Amino acid sequence: MWLVGRQRAAGLREWPIGEWPISRTRYLRGGTCAGPFGSHIDGTLSAELHLSRRALFILGLLFLLHAYIGLRLLPALPTAPASQVAAGLVLLLSFLSIPSGLMARSSRREGPWNERVVFASLVMMGLFSSLFVFTLLRDIGLAIAGLFLSTDAMLELVRVSAGLVVGLTLFATVVGFFNARRRARIVDVEVVIDGLPPALQGFSIAQISDIHVGPTIKHDYVQSIVTAVNGLQADVIAITGDLVDGSVRQLAPHVAPLSQLSAEHGVYFVTGNHEYYSGERAWSNELRRLGVRVLMNEHVVLTRGEAKLVLAGVTDYTAHHFDPSQRSDPEAALVNAPADAGAKILLAHQPRSAPAAAAAGFDLQLSGHTHGGQFWPWNHFVRLQQPFTAGLDRFGSLWVYTSRGTGYWGPPKRFGAPSEITRIRLVAGTCPQRSTFPAR
Repeated sequence: MWLVGRQRAAGLREWPIGEWPISRTRYLRGGTCAGPFGSHIDGTLSAELHLSRRALFILGLLFLLHAYIGLRLLPALPTAPASQVAAGLVLLLSFLSIPSGLMARSSRREGPWNERVVFASLVMMGLFSSLFVFTLLRDIGLAIAGLFLSTDAMLELVRVSAGLVVGLTLFATVVGFFNARRRARIVDVEVVIDGLPPALQGFSIAQISDIHVGPTIKHDYVQSIVTAVNGLQADVIAITGDLVDGSVRQLAPHVAPLSQLSAEHGVYFVTGNHEYYSGERAWSNELRRLGVRVLMNEHVVLTRGEAKLVLAGVTDYTAHHFDPSQRSDPEAALVNAPADAGAKILLAHQPRSAPAAAAAGFDLQLSGHTHGGQFWPWNHFVRLQQPFTAGLDRFGSLWVYTSRGTGYWGPPKRFGAPSEITRIRLVAGTCPQRSTFPAR
């Protein structure tokens, strides 16, 4: 998992941890060839050594972070042995379960036990994330308070704040779990399009995004989404990427409900970065088999009455890192589009496609990718990579709607960033050149 970035940079196939067969490993440096497949022994050993060093580093860092939390919180908790022992056991369980889940997920084994290990690991990963953040914030607060409070007051604050950290962590984890596992809510959005023909007034698009079918999101979860989306009776259904986290062989039965999606003008899909991690070509073929139209730097022309609407889709913003022929190109997606189209809409997984989409002349871009940050405080860091976090925004003359996602990635946890199924309606009117709608 932590080799992904290095593998991409070196042009290597991304193998999950535990799936590095010698005969199929492409090596990082050097190598000798022998035998029918080429032994690649030198390179394989180099890659495996690199992997083991990285794994030890991550494991050591994980231990240090857990030790930091334990040293800062356990002595300050109520002196009853039971409370300190219980808290210590939770920390130990967190430290052991996170790497166990990663190893279970990367193994080739399948079955209920393996899935339970992965699920528990991801729950603990979410708990650990909040526990670390709240512990760090507590220490910053104590450092500031120490400048003003007496010794007795500080001792009381140390005790109370430790219990508060534990309480807040449990609250965020439990609430976040239920928010993640429930079916996404319906969010209605109206987008004003200059000069929208009367025939396109109220044209609706049901957007789902970032479902991440995989270790914890399965058939029933997807089925509930499909039922809700079909109930909207939208003119178009758009799936804006990051549908899966795994191979077609593993996940095809869980994605199968998408074949039931139905809209008058069709169901459309664009790739997200996770499709490229999971085998984009195989997944694009599978989605076509399910009756979903995959748009790859191309468009379709939809007709309603006398009016035309251009619906285009581009490959993920980072697609060229995996396949140079699939570089994301909003301008290419409009080639030969009718000049008299009443609206031009782009499906693009990442919000940072917006500058190119605006330059190409689109009216509206529908994106996902950010998850709205998924859970606090990570929503505050999305802007370091993406221009928009969630909701409706304006980039020049282009509207950009960024979905918080319909599923979740990694820990089953959503806190402060609820999942959504979005119903977008086009309405006629005059738009401001800059948005009065801050990212939500």
